[in-house]
Parts: sequence; C-alpha cells; structure tokens
Amino acid sequence: MDCRSKPHAILVPLALQGHVGPLMKLAYKLASHGIKVTFVNTQSIHMQITSAMSQEMKDQCPINLAAIPDILEPGGGEQDMSKLMEDGPKYMRVHLQNLIQNINQENNEAQVSYVIADITNGWALEVAKKMCIKTAAFAPFGIGTLALGLHAPKLIEAGIIDIHGLPIREETVSLSKEMPSWNINELSWSCKGDLEVQKFIYNSFVKNLAENVRNSDSIIVNSFYELEPSAYHLVPKILPVGPLLENSHSGPIAGNLWSEDSTCLSWLDQQPNGSVIYAAFGSTTVCNQHQFNELVHAFEIIGRPFLWVVRSDFTTDNGSNEKLHDSNILERVQNYGKIVKWVPQEKVLAHPSIACFFSHCGWNSVIEGVSMGVPFLCWPYVGEHIHYKNYICETWKVGLEVNTNENGIVTRHEIKSKIEKLVSDNDIKINSLKLKEMATKSVGEGGTSYKNLLSLVDQMKH
Repeated sequence: MDCRSKPHAILVPLALQGHVGPLMKLAYKLASHGIKVTFVNTQSIHMQITSAMSQEMKDQCPINLAAIPDILEPGGGEQDMSKLMEDGPKYMRVHLQNLIQNINQENNEAQVSYVIADITNGWALEVAKKMCIKTAAFAPFGIGTLALGLHAPKLIEAGIIDIHGLPIREETVSLSKEMPSWNINELSWSCKGDLEVQKFIYNSFVKNLAENVRNSDSIIVNSFYELEPSAYHLVPKILPVGPLLENSHSGPIAGNLWSEDSTCLSWLDQQPNGSVIYAAFGSTTVCNQHQFNELVHAFEIIGRPFLWVVRSDFTTDNGSNEKLHDSNILERVQNYGKIVKWVPQEKVLAHPSIACFFSHCGWNSVIEGVSMGVPFLCWPYVGEHIHYKNYICETWKVGLEVNTNENGIVTRHEIKSKIEKLVSDNDIKINSLKLKEMATKSVGEGGTSYKNLLSLVDQMKH
C-alpha cells in the first residue's frame, strides 16, 4: 500500500441480523484505530439499517454505509433465500467490484486496501483476491462451530455424513476432549424435521468454508481465546477479537434491522436489583401457538418482573404482538412485566436489575450474556444453539436448560421450575462473574483479543 494512502477496508456481511450486527461493531473498532471503513450491504438491508438509526447515530457514525443492488424483488418470500444463495454471488460479485473501482477512482488518498467479508461470502473474498486486495474472513459464531464446519470433509470421508451434510450413521462427533461433542442430529447445520432445509444450509453456508479460509489472510472471530482454548488450535490463521461489544464505543452503534425500544431501560431502572427475567430468542426463532401460550402463562405464574422481546413474526402463524394485545394478558401482568419488539440488548444485560437471560443460545446472545456475567436459561432453537447450550451448561457451568415434553413443548411449569432453580444457584452466579472477568480482561489492554485486534490493524496499515 502507498505510504501516503490511508488504509481503507470494505466490510461485507451476510444479510442477516446475527451477521450484520457483530461485523458492524468490528467496523467501529477499526475506525477508532484510524482505518477508513466502508460497510457494504444489499440495498434492502441498507435501507432497514438506516431506517432503524436514530439521528444521533447518523450524526456520529464514523464509517461509510454503502449499498449494492438486490438480486431479489421487494416482498419476496422464504424461497427467495435459495435464489439469493444460488444466483446472488455472481450478481453481487460484479457490483462489489464496480463499487471498489469507483471508490478507488474517486479517492486517491484512501484506496481500498483490505476486504473483510463474512466467512460464508466466498464471492466477496474472490473479488478481493482478483483485485490483489488483502482479505480476512469474519466468523460471527463460536470457534468450535467454525472448527466443525472446517472438519466436515473428514466427516464425509469417514462415512458419517453424506455430501449434503445429512447423517449416514449414528455417531457422536468430537474434535477435542475439552470441547462439548455433537450428536449427529445436532450439528451446526442440522434442521430438525426438514432435511431439505438442512441440505440447503450445508451447501450454502458450510460446504465452502475451507476454501474461503484458504482465500483469506486472516480469520477473525467474535470470541476470545480463554472462552474456547481447545477449539482455537483447530482453526488456522485465527484472530479472536471478541467480545465485540457496543459499550466499547462512546456512542450508539448502527447495525440493527429493527428500531430499539429504549423505554425498557427506564422500566428496568424501577425494578429491584437481580429481580428481572430477560427473555429474548433472537431474530429468526419462531414457535407455534401452543408453545407461545405456554410462554405467556409461564411469565404469569412465575410472578417475577420480566422483560420479553416478542417480534411480530415470532409465532409460525405471525401476529404475536397482536395476539398479546387482543388477550387480557397485558392487563394481568402490567404491574410486573414488559413486552417489547426489540431492545438494546447489551444495555439490558448490563443492567443491575437483570437476574437471568432466557435465551435461544444464538452466539451473539451467548457472547453478550457471558460478557455481562448473566446466568442463562437455555432453550436452543437449531443445531449450533445446542452446542452453545452444552458449553453454557456443561463446560462453563453458567446456566440450565429447559426440557420439552413428549409433544415437543416446553411447559409453563418446566420454565417456572428452572427459573426458580437458576436464580437461587450461587455456583452459577459465581461462574458467570468469572467468565465476565475473563471477557473483560481479553479486550483490555494487554489481553488476548486486544493484542489480536492490534495485530489486525497493523496488517491493514502495512
């Protein structure tokens, strides 16, 4: 890179909330170290992010937000995700290359010198290599999950899974004695009850991980060494820089696809310390009406303050919030419960009134809960969540899990029983605070993630 040119990084996430958010936090960190950053989304995701940004965010945003055209028509259904993954790379490859060329033509002092792409966006890494630009792949999930994905070809060779990632024989998969093992039906790409979706996830997101790693100069992960030390040694060129948190930045950070309801924070201020059950199940978890009703009644019979995030599409027949308002549940719980559509989760988890986190165990929620020292009640939704649940309950010992009945439902009584057990378990509270201390040290001056971030910045500047 020309010594007179300021380093300029293009960041390209996968178009999902759980992938956009952590990469955006990395973008802010890089900007704070003197890197010019352009964050590139598809047009539809770009519009969602900018619409959800407050004016304060827009005024203080230290990075450039850019968009490339969508391949999909507005208002498309779930089947369009298949079209996006199959046809999108060729389409988006051209637009990303054009964007980089236009940036370079317009700004001689900040030529694009680095591309950081979601590890599933192999097409973006290929564009960078073709243009002789340094690259890094970003994994917004645990190191163990990444190691399993890279290990998939060996599972095929051993006859444990087929070329589409489907199980051939019953066998437990173990990569290290210190790591939780995987049941063959609980791999990170498993999708219970829908083998076609499982094949799609494997072929779209897992199959090419090894090639994408080879096309990258570094592998950046939103984790920290002390959290997954045995998995760390299974991934080449790895730079854990997590936990990537909003509180490391002086102001609010963009990257949400939904507007945050900040009224929950003033509501939390009114609750006693260590009293509130925080329940949030991510951006994609859905449940049927029976399960939804059990959740509603669980919060009613527990009798503790609760903050519950309910997306409008949380139930399989949609309209969760509308059903809440149509029922009299809000009247019954209004004195001690609050239900919202989306929250500033880090601020919520850091609030002293929070007693525990009832979670689907998505990685962003795990890393944020661990960083705030909050005990978990685990209700994993898909394959990789089960692995994180095993970390939480068995390896780190910072939580408990809820079990389903013979109909696959987590009952109100199961939730009540586990909540009461969790909030009274002092060992879990102590272990949670130990993990919080480890997380804080990792990103503090001299910590492992702190050093890795400086190493990444140094690579980008030279």
